[in-house]
Amino acid sequence: MKSRFSSAGVHLFDRISGTNILLDEIVLPEAVWTTAPRQVSIALTNACDLSCAYCFAPKFRALLSFEQVVAWVEELDAAGTLGIGFGGGEPTLYRRFPELCAHIARQTLLSVTFTTHGHHLTDRTLAMLSGNVHMVRISVDGVGTTYERLRRRSFDTLRQRLHVAKGAVPLGINVVINSDTIADLDEVVNLAGEVQAKELLLLPEQPVYGRPGIDSDTSTKLRHWIARYSGEPRLAISSRGAEGVSICEPLPGEIGLSAYAHIDAKGVLKRTSYEHAGVLIGAEGVVAAVNQLKVHAGH
Repeated sequence: MKSRFSSAGVHLFDRISGTNILLDEIVLPEAVWTTAPRQVSIALTNACDLSCAYCFAPKFRALLSFEQVVAWVEELDAAGTLGIGFGGGEPTLYRRFPELCAHIARQTLLSVTFTTHGHHLTDRTLAMLSGNVHMVRISVDGVGTTYERLRRRSFDTLRQRLHVAKGAVPLGINVVINSDTIADLDEVVNLAGEVQAKELLLLPEQPVYGRPGIDSDTSTKLRHWIARYSGEPRLAISSRGAEGVSICEPLPGEIGLSAYAHIDAKGVLKRTSYEHAGVLIGAEGVVAAVNQLKVHAGH
């Protein structure tokens, strides 16, 4: 298990099972507290071959180099980060993506996850990823005709890819929640059961590119749906847009940049993937950029 030190105690994490253990009876001096974020998301590229209207990803071209990502990830591993989540854009369009995941899995103790639309999870790609990623999160915004209207791809093809993927990698299902998708949640849960997904992540739509985000009526319906939910897989929800919904409390002292940070496809470190401003990661490395951003944020 990997250990992380903070004001909360000693946090033990097993990337294979996802087990988290907090030894909060252990009081550690501040000098040994981990300064790196617990989880870091990285947008490898802004490129995507879908054009979903509610997607928050920037629409300009940007791409991180393989060598730079490896250096940042290895630094974060040594500094106490527990997990890396790749996104974008569409990470499977990144030319050396399976090689990158394999390097991290074999050379670090980090958990490796990524979010994808799933249509490029070919048998060959899945074979290269198997054993080198700890969860693949598939974006499934509605089912059937809802999915096809929003994402302009075949839902039957997606279902086939999911069934192939379930035997190769651990799966999670992500759903953007808006007035189009809310009515399909029960069917999404059924699909998650079919493909043995370990987690269902609800993502209330955020205001981007002129869209208003989730409306109040849909938010109310979501809260009622969550209150009734008692099945599998386990349920998670983005803290953005989760007003009125009970969510996990952060570890004491691990809020903001201590818990999470995002690196965009231009190498700018931000507090979240929705932020416009951040700190360009320089030769001093990621942790230096984190500390600089903490100063700007008043942490």
